[in-house]
Amino acid sequence: MRGEVLRSAASLFLVIALSAVEVRAIEEQVVDVDFEVTLDPVSRWLDARGRVVVPAGEARMLRLAAPLDGEARADGRLLVQADPGGAARKWIVPASTRPTEIEVSWQGQLAAVEPGIDHRQTLGPTAAASGIEGTFLPASSGWYPGVDGLLMRYRLTLVLPPGQRGLVPGHLEEERFEDRRTTARFEFAQPVDGIDLMAGPYVVQERMVMASGGRPLRLRTWFFPGMEDLAPGYLDSVAGHIERYEAWIGPYAFDGFSVVASPTPTGFGMPGLTYLGKDALRLPFIRSTSLGHEVLHCWWGNGVYPDPSGGNWSEGLTTFMADYRYKEDQGPEAARAARAGWLRDIAAVPPGQDGALSEFRSRTHAASQVLGYQKAAMLFHVLRETIGTAAFDAGVRDLWQRFRFRRARWEDLRDSWSKVSGTDLDDFFSAWLDTSGTPVVRMDNARTIDIAGRAGVRLILRQEGAIRPVRVPVAVRAPGKEMRIAVTSSAQEETVEVVTGFEPAEVILDPDADALRRLSSREALPILRDVMAAERPSLLVLSPDESYRTAAGTLAERFADTAPRPVPEFDSAAGAAIIVGPASAVAGFLARHPGISHPPLPSSKSARVWTAQSPAGSIVVVEADEMADLRTLGRLLPHYGGQSWLVLEGGRVISRGVWPLKPQRIELTRSPASP
Repeated sequence: MRGEVLRSAASLFLVIALSAVEVRAIEEQVVDVDFEVTLDPVSRWLDARGRVVVPAGEARMLRLAAPLDGEARADGRLLVQADPGGAARKWIVPASTRPTEIEVSWQGQLAAVEPGIDHRQTLGPTAAASGIEGTFLPASSGWYPGVDGLLMRYRLTLVLPPGQRGLVPGHLEEERFEDRRTTARFEFAQPVDGIDLMAGPYVVQERMVMASGGRPLRLRTWFFPGMEDLAPGYLDSVAGHIERYEAWIGPYAFDGFSVVASPTPTGFGMPGLTYLGKDALRLPFIRSTSLGHEVLHCWWGNGVYPDPSGGNWSEGLTTFMADYRYKEDQGPEAARAARAGWLRDIAAVPPGQDGALSEFRSRTHAASQVLGYQKAAMLFHVLRETIGTAAFDAGVRDLWQRFRFRRARWEDLRDSWSKVSGTDLDDFFSAWLDTSGTPVVRMDNARTIDIAGRAGVRLILRQEGAIRPVRVPVAVRAPGKEMRIAVTSSAQEETVEVVTGFEPAEVILDPDADALRRLSSREALPILRDVMAAERPSLLVLSPDESYRTAAGTLAERFADTAPRPVPEFDSAAGAAIIVGPASAVAGFLARHPGISHPPLPSSKSARVWTAQSPAGSIVVVEADEMADLRTLGRLLPHYGGQSWLVLEGGRVISRGVWPLKPQRIELTRSPASP
């Protein structure tokens, strides 16, 4: 999650791309702010004031987003507005040889919280919203006057009515509970890229623990009434995650960590806290999966900041070091399944949306998630396989020591690993950072040969698509024997000869899903994400009932990244498709199109969903009699993109799975002796 479960909601109001030289030049330039924010969640009214100290240098822009309004003064004079008629307030801070202190005040009514939204609706731009059930003011919404292009340090006093408690990232200096208001004061003394504010009718539970070096850490849960029983387990898990990452990477940079419940299905990580949907927090696996991902963001993303001009590497590194590491803890098969899942996801992204890694900024839809999370994580797996675990771990420690509370680019990561491994990694990184697409690697031919009187094998590898060096493991097998070799395919066609020392019977390409490549259609049977990420899949509803058809259309719109195209009949040559109908209608459809059937699935009185392959694209079949089940699936399906099938019973998923991979395999025949 953040699961972006996303990168931190905090983001710069950067409106121009800065070169690496320009970014480094302003690295030490930091804005200092001190705000007092009074918030009434009932009326959704915000009233705030304070000061902003802009460092000496060139002219800057101070920006406040609509619908908030305010004024800014320097030396008692109103600052000039850059765009008086625009929707947002923008003030010009003149160039100066000394710091400029600006007095600011602003106010306005915030948007209403929408508890009924689904997870996908939280991935786009998020407005500052408030209500008695909760308040979330992400930095990216522009809810306070911020200076374009600069990091900031801040102190902030938050005033709320009785029954409400709130927080921002940072050290809690003071908290007072009075008859008519609750006041809390926070300080963030290190450079950071924004202020995110959360509030709600929270019940707060706290535990003090010791970090490395004997430093005290304040761990807190900010949960809604009725969730208090979850707090001890979450506090235990947070302490364990911090201990693990400190030993692996380096000292934790904050003085505490908070798990904050959201009324909406969000998943954000911020410095020293995570903001997770209340329903997700009740899921039993979150503490050992998504929570660890969010804690690790205190190192990557909220401790070392991705440079906004050079791509967001933090989600991929966090996915690799958190989500994937937990799979490795479970054993080799679980780790292999995770890598195979990443490769399936990459194969599901249409080639035109499979961009260069440097293009990823944040997750906005299924294809962007695959690019920034799974594909980047797979690159880090290949990197570790290339330089070794010891060098990889030394590189992350070096990165943390050099860039804590600073911006880092992909090139800075490359330099850390190059330094500690003694390996020039320029070509390795540039192949994936600067070039779109992921190549398909095919094993075109393989034969047994003699090489200088010894048994061996000759194989031909071909690349299709975006050709680049790809390290591909190959297994050479005979009864009771196996040899693993790593072949680097870097051209459209590559011939490889290897001495085996035994008479090989078969070769298998990438048997453990270790190579960063696009799976061929023969290797990977479909997953739901194949259709989810497809460009305007067709939608066929097998029912004349208008209410059912409307519910099916809503499901398809929530499931697919782009609006589906309703069609009157199925066309196997028309690309990706979504087929929805009652069980009897689906049975009749399958009788007419037997290629879209499925292996045996558990029976269900509610609904079943599965994928199939047609000549022109992947297909998702939804079998459901009741509209209530269609509505439930509309909410659940976007979370199961990595699955091939699932069974719904009583409003919940009771079974799910993935069609097995079919690795490329060639049974060997003998060629004439090699000279």
